[in-house]
Amino acid sequence: MYNDAFFDFSYYPDQPAWPDMYSQMRYYGAFAPRQMIIPQLPALGWSRWEDLGGTITSAPAVSSWAPNRLDTFARGTDNALWHKWWNGSRWSNWESLGGTITTAPAAVSWGPNRIDVFARGTDNAMWHIWWNGSRWSNWESLGGTITSAPAVSSWAPNRLDTFARGTDNALWHKWWNGSRWSDWQSLGGNLTSAPAAVSWGPNRIDVFARGQRNRLSHLWWNGSRWSSWQDLGGRLTSGPAVSSRRSNRLEVFARGSNNQLITMSWNGSRWSNWFNIAGNITTAPAAVSWGPNRTDVFARRGNNSLWHIYRN
Repeated sequence: MYNDAFFDFSYYPDQPAWPDMYSQMRYYGAFAPRQMIIPQLPALGWSRWEDLGGTITSAPAVSSWAPNRLDTFARGTDNALWHKWWNGSRWSNWESLGGTITTAPAAVSWGPNRIDVFARGTDNAMWHIWWNGSRWSNWESLGGTITSAPAVSSWAPNRLDTFARGTDNALWHKWWNGSRWSDWQSLGGNLTSAPAAVSWGPNRIDVFARGQRNRLSHLWWNGSRWSSWQDLGGRLTSGPAVSSRRSNRLEVFARGSNNQLITMSWNGSRWSNWFNIAGNITTAPAAVSWGPNRTDVFARRGNNSLWHIYRN
């Protein structure tokens, strides 16, 4: 059972949150010869890591358009966008969606059977592809000159808010209002990673990024104005990911100083300490919640395949 008190632990970057009492050698060779992986027992309440295969060359992205539905995306060895989904009972094979992307993708669903995916192209502009319930669109350029992977959130049907780091290392914002795309808008800051974004209610957006001294920075839109940047501490070695289980709840994930998956949460009134989930990861994570008691997290690990861990 979910309880915010679960997160009230200090995070010690060089110590596992749970002793490695269960380790075994396992070989994963479904796609190509891989490294030997020693699974580490995750923190209490989390599943064990599962290997979803593939050979990915970026951090993953994930979205959900219905309960028990997951759509994951990553760049493949051919620099195209690849897609793998969970339909409620099994995982699909990987499918190519084409394109030539130069960053990790970002994905969001604003309604049933709708997915929007973004990535940087070879021209350093942001590119967009979407699923309308029956087919994938062609890629479209949204312009700009971005220096990170993008992020995207949606607070209403047919509403999209995208974010990326610009050439000045500030956070830049471009949105779709249901009929047209805005120009790019600077939100300031000094980012040292790609951003992450989520919306937990109408006209609400929370954006996170790694800032100076490798600490987590937070900015939010309350429906009328943008906040100032807030320093949430930590020692991040990747960009963050964020998900929301319900109104006014946030879970942030990142890679810590020992390459473990770490998390902190907002319970509606205060932030928890950082907490170590375990599992050596080699990219920034991706996270999504498809229900009030479910969080799914994805990352690449040492064998370059996509890995998955979840908490009910």
